[in-house]
Amino acid sequence: MSIGAKLKALRAEKKKTQQQVAEELKITKSSLAMYERGDRIPRDEVKVRLAEYYGETVQSLFFS
Repeated sequence: MSIGAKLKALRAEKKKTQQQVAEELKITKSSLAMYERGDRIPRDEVKVRLAEYYGETVQSLFFS
């Protein structure tokens, strides 16, 4: 599964909109959408926030 697909699936599990997740992570909705489409990979600090938010490790989200 691609990184984007993982992020989208985790967001769907939480039943959150892109806007809600983006606000909670203090990133733009546009950035989150690009991560979920696989158009862009987040900076390291955002990877950590995403992993913590979804209760995952950075390794499992981005490197497996």
